Amino acid sequence: MRILVVEDEEKVLRFVSRGLSAERFAVDTARDGKSGLELAQNYQYDLLILDLMLPGLTGAEVLRRIRKSNSQVPVLILTARDSLGDKVEQFEAGADDYLTKPFAFAELLVRVKALLRRGPVTRASVLRITDLELDRLAQQVKKAGKRIELTSKEYGVLEYLMANAGRVLSRTMILEHVWDQSFDGATNIVDVYVRHLRAKVDDQHEPRLIRTIRGLGYVISENEVET
Repeated sequence: MRILVVEDEEKVLRFVSRGLSAERFAVDTARDGKSGLELAQNYQYDLLILDLMLPGLTGAEVLRRIRKSNSQVPVLILTARDSLGDKVEQFEAGADDYLTKPFAFAELLVRVKALLRRGPVTRASVLRITDLELDRLAQQVKKAGKRIELTSKEYGVLEYLMANAGRVLSRTMILEHVWDQSFDGATNIVDVYVRHLRAKVDDQHEPRLIRTIRGLGYVISENEVET
């Protein structure tokens, strides 16, 4: 899953982004409202974490413009402004949650996971395809009841495939969803991680689930996929 954090306080931005990255999220960051809005409009995010007091465009204006474009991405407001009026105003503008500073990362993480479950794409906490099971809350994967150990990026690729089961995903789509904006490499890194996944998930198991669609990308499905 990919999260955008828009926050002008360097210490807070670093604290949040490092914590979320450690929890296997791909994290992009912006330190002003204009940059944050541009990222939100040009990339597909599963969640936005948005400060209100930003240079350039305020967080409130960023939220307003995002909602005006009919974007349904979940938005968590993260701010020092704790008055009831501020909270009501942002909820009415389209915020999904509101957390005031200072905060504990554990609480932020709980709220992030709750919003991701409610998001616009299917957010079932457990994804299943035949005997392959991915638990989003525990961030665990099991095959035929046996736990499979995955790296952060292996998990991210598998989760994206399973959340879009039956849909062919291009290498670019996978790259943009699982890797953050700072990644500056070729899309063949996706092929590398798919090979790793196959070795752990598909080798010596039937039916094989991760399929290559020549010239298009990858899909996870228990059945052959027509293109």
